[in-house]
Amino acid sequence: MGLFVKDTYRLKDKVQLTLRVNYFSSIISVVLGLMCLYTLDIYRILPFAFFAYSVINIINTLAYYKHKNLVITYNITSIVALICAVIITLFSGGINSPFIFVLALIVLTGYATTRLYGKVYLYLNMLIVIILYIESTTDLSFTENMVPESSRNLFSFLSVFFSVYLMGDVLGKNLLKAHHNLYKSRNEVELRIKEKETLLKEIHHRVKNNLQTVSSLLNLQSRSIEDENIKSLIKSSQNRVISMAMVHEMLYMRNDLAKIEYRSYVKDLAEYLINSIKGANNNVKLKIEIPEIKLDIDTAIPLGLLINEVITNSLKYGIKDDSQGVIHIEMEHHNNKDYKLNIGDNGIGFPEAASPTTRKSLGLKLIYNLARQLKGTVDRDYTKKGTHYIITFKEVSEQIHSVD
Repeated sequence: MGLFVKDTYRLKDKVQLTLRVNYFSSIISVVLGLMCLYTLDIYRILPFAFFAYSVINIINTLAYYKHKNLVITYNITSIVALICAVIITLFSGGINSPFIFVLALIVLTGYATTRLYGKVYLYLNMLIVIILYIESTTDLSFTENMVPESSRNLFSFLSVFFSVYLMGDVLGKNLLKAHHNLYKSRNEVELRIKEKETLLKEIHHRVKNNLQTVSSLLNLQSRSIEDENIKSLIKSSQNRVISMAMVHEMLYMRNDLAKIEYRSYVKDLAEYLINSIKGANNNVKLKIEIPEIKLDIDTAIPLGLLINEVITNSLKYGIKDDSQGVIHIEMEHHNNKDYKLNIGDNGIGFPEAASPTTRKSLGLKLIYNLARQLKGTVDRDYTKKGTHYIITFKEVSEQIHSVD
């Protein structure tokens, strides 16, 4: 939205600048043409070049209101101005003509429109100046100075006055105004972006607090339950809620509100699960090999839930009681969207035939369903001791769907 507003302001300023320059230059061209006829005693070529530019430019400017294409309007004006300026320069002294400075104005208006047009007209005008020099200083000259000797000082004065006026009062003033409007709009956009960032941080903070409230309610509920199996199920649900809350917490605590640094998230999540299930004094070592990877929230949450399920299963069923064990988590980034996650433990493992279809384990089903949500696959690595998963997935940018 901010970029759209900024581009709108830029387009508006370019339109106003182009139309104003067109109107002013057309009026002044008519005045110069009339002065050529009635003051400077110039009756050939020059006054008609001034009149031709003025008429074509006015028609071109009025046509803009119909087709609304600024590029067409600007380029027609610039090409006509270039042709007329070259003709007037050729027949008013060539390389020594004071009207040659108008060529610089065409370059300036080009840069005021876009850098590309500025460069095009810069190189084109440099070539024209070289040709004018060759034409004026060699035997190849085919033009004559149409300005009478008695009128040349006045013609020079009018040409320089015309160039200075356009550059200062029209181009300079409007460029300064355009710059001021752009600076003002940029500040407004930056202020709106900061307001939205503050609001987004507050949303993530509240979501995190709400999820922690749910976790606390589950914890209170589990205290009144004596059945250990049900208590374990509630604890697992509580950990799933915490894994989601951690994502929102990391988003509002850091400057980047779109992505989280996944290594620190996985480390915090794994340490929390180990302490939650095995207690503070445990014999479980954590080995994490994750490069500097940032994932968006749509990928981070389902992947975090998947890692939560694998680690929970490892702590409950792989590394028994107070036994020593190692949980290994490794992630690789293959290209723009493809990732590979190796995660597992060196515990007792479980049968190769075990799968979501042969077992009623919710955790196992969640692992496979979450991998599908990430447009990935799940494979078991049977070459290592314990239980090891090889999960390939892609970073997604769509909203999180419910897990089947």
